[in-house]
Amino acid sequence: MLILKNANILQIDPPRIEQGVDIVVEGNKIKAVGSKIASQYQADKIMDMTGKLVMPGIVCSHNHFYSGLARGIIARIPPSHNFYGILQTLWWRLDRAIDEEILYYSGLVCSLDAIKGGCTSVIDHHASPAFINGSLNVLKKGFEKAGLRGITCYEVTNRNGGAKEEDAGVAENIDFAKACEADKKRNPGTHLVEAMIGGHAPFTITDDGLKKMGDAVASTGRGVHIHVAEDAFDVSHSHGVYKKNILTRLDDFGLLNDKALIVHGVHLIEDDVNLLNERNAFLATNARSNMNNQVGYCQYLGNIKNLVLGTDGIGANMFEETKFAFFKQREALRTMWENDYVKFLSNGNRILERYFDAPFGKLEPGYQADLTILDYHSSTPLTKDNIGGHFIYGMNSHDVESVIVNGNIVLENRQFPFEVASIYEEAQKHAQRLWDNMNKID
Repeated sequence: MLILKNANILQIDPPRIEQGVDIVVEGNKIKAVGSKIASQYQADKIMDMTGKLVMPGIVCSHNHFYSGLARGIIARIPPSHNFYGILQTLWWRLDRAIDEEILYYSGLVCSLDAIKGGCTSVIDHHASPAFINGSLNVLKKGFEKAGLRGITCYEVTNRNGGAKEEDAGVAENIDFAKACEADKKRNPGTHLVEAMIGGHAPFTITDDGLKKMGDAVASTGRGVHIHVAEDAFDVSHSHGVYKKNILTRLDDFGLLNDKALIVHGVHLIEDDVNLLNERNAFLATNARSNMNNQVGYCQYLGNIKNLVLGTDGIGANMFEETKFAFFKQREALRTMWENDYVKFLSNGNRILERYFDAPFGKLEPGYQADLTILDYHSSTPLTKDNIGGHFIYGMNSHDVESVIVNGNIVLENRQFPFEVASIYEEAQKHAQRLWDNMNKID
């Protein structure tokens, strides 16, 4: 049993601020929350939270751990003048250069960095065309080594190997989902990693590939995780080749359900948004990535029923991502406020609930013990009405002191429970191998 004693607690949804509270954790669940209740329990460990702020764990709802060794990349990358060119010259060369060891260290350091930034869960989207079979299990090992909760998938595509590549991607998703199901049965309530059915983007997936993905969704009980309408080309391709709105095409294959995670959606139209909402699916917006790739801004974000925030591979610092998302929206639309954006951040917990069959995102008995602890000291009052203002203008990842995932302390006083310097040293070696591999690819 773990007790967090004398904490100041912050909950985003519904908003709640309370001081001097004890939080009792038993196993992977919150057992009790209340003032001066610590003495009622026999704890294995007591953490003094005096002056600390405890909040439900932070979720990054879209990431690419395979890109973890791209930071500061030095490779021969021709200049690109549009989004499709960036994919061809950079990202589609990088993912083809990944092997098993590169992937392991990329995923592991991304998991460690996510925890350091206060994340307790990351929803990942993976691609490594030269290493498909077994790739998701490699990522799972990194999640588990770091102690990070995650959901991952393999992006089905035909861009390199046609139907054969599509089939391999579908098979990897199904195999991993089955393995996760078996893990769930062996370790009910305590397994850390779940599966989605991944797809790159509709313009690189044939109708036959989408049908097989739909069959995988139906057979595994999972949802799709796919980039949609990130660039206008994806939408025009759907209209030009298939004569359909882009989400209608996905829906025709049974890919829109309440576990579906649609990513970007920059160029969705109103009919797409209405369909997304009817299916109770999620949309992940990724402000920094969209700005970096100059793909535009979705004018319908305020109409999305289940809007969540992701980074699209630009780390997992959700403090920074939330700020960018808010400020970009204020520049583009000026229709939503700070508290709206911290609510969108918290919405990632709804995805977790649909995959892990457990309650997330509240500091209440019975909820999953995924907690982020901040050493945040403000010169102004923090109330339930101004949480968004503090998150956007005050809090940051440097305030993260400790992180608890599934009832386990994975970061304490800014230190991991195991030595990590050698992991980062090894990652640098594999990063150089990755960059060298890219230079061999046309």
